[in-house]
Amino acid sequence: MGDGRCCTFLEILLAVILPPLGVFLRFGCCSMEFCICLLLTILGYIPGIIYAIYVLVALDSDRHEREYYAVA
Repeated sequence: MGDGRCCTFLEILLAVILPPLGVFLRFGCCSMEFCICLLLTILGYIPGIIYAIYVLVALDSDRHEREYYAVA
């Protein structure tokens, strides 16, 4: 479990430095999340950071909830 949290921390750290990079590491370069993050970063650095952190944190917790309900 600690390894997953460490990866999430590093992705968030990279998302603050260069927002599309953190999203790329999680979803790949041809995903909708990456394209939106890249567009927002081009339009403004702060919206790119906000979106990248939101995607990394919110979609990660949503995935864990779905896995929990699938097991239960």
